Amino acid sequence: MKTTITHNAKEYEIDLSKPLDISIPITSKKENVNAWYIDAPKIEPHREKDFVGSIPAGASTNFNDIWFNPHAHGTHTECVGHISSAHQSINQNLHQFFFLAELITVTPSEEKEDLVITKKQLQNAIGEITPKALVIRTLPNSESKRNRQYSHTNPPYLLEDAMTYIKEFGVEHLLVDLPSVDKEKDDGKLLAHKAFWNFNGNVRLGATITEFIYVPNAIVDGSYFLNLQVAPFENDASPSRPVLYKIE
Repeated sequence: MKTTITHNAKEYEIDLSKPLDISIPITSKKENVNAWYIDAPKIEPHREKDFVGSIPAGASTNFNDIWFNPHAHGTHTECVGHISSAHQSINQNLHQFFFLAELITVTPSEEKEDLVITKKQLQNAIGEITPKALVIRTLPNSESKRNRQYSHTNPPYLLEDAMTYIKEFGVEHLLVDLPSVDKEKDDGKLLAHKAFWNFNGNVRLGATITEFIYVPNAIVDGSYFLNLQVAPFENDASPSRPVLYKIE
């Protein structure tokens, strides 16, 4: 089903019947993607006295309890509340859900013992396009990203000046296939998070970071429309389902 979207006085046609889902789901398997040193998610029947919320166990319905951490267990979207002492909810700060997005692919550079995304790499990849949303796919890009165990592996991250460039370029919604935009063990500095949200200035309350996406190689770099679907949790972060639509 094709539809026309107007953005900045320009019309774009997309086919809603051809979504490109770039999220990683939450499962109850040990192989569920994971970071930040915690156990795998749990999805299991609720138990209370003799009741077990499972049809195979004799209940009339399946009635599961779910335990997970949005930052550790799958694709999630976060607001500045992630690093703020004041409560900020992604549900209250994200008010629009369709954005013109640019997908780029970068190979993190070696810097000392780290792999980093630099300002120069972003400048070369983005060019003169000014998208509201930026989707970054890193290389190498294998299916193993769907179930990788990231704790204590020092994954790639964005340098502070790279994130400052993204902010000054006007990107309001950043999506990455990494567990964090910052170094795994950085003594709580969170330089990239703070730069993106302009944390020490006029804070960008409506800006979001989405982590733990996976963009298959079959999806080529370029411009798309992004539907950023976020579960309505009153929390700094929420499980999310970013979906791209090719511009016809």
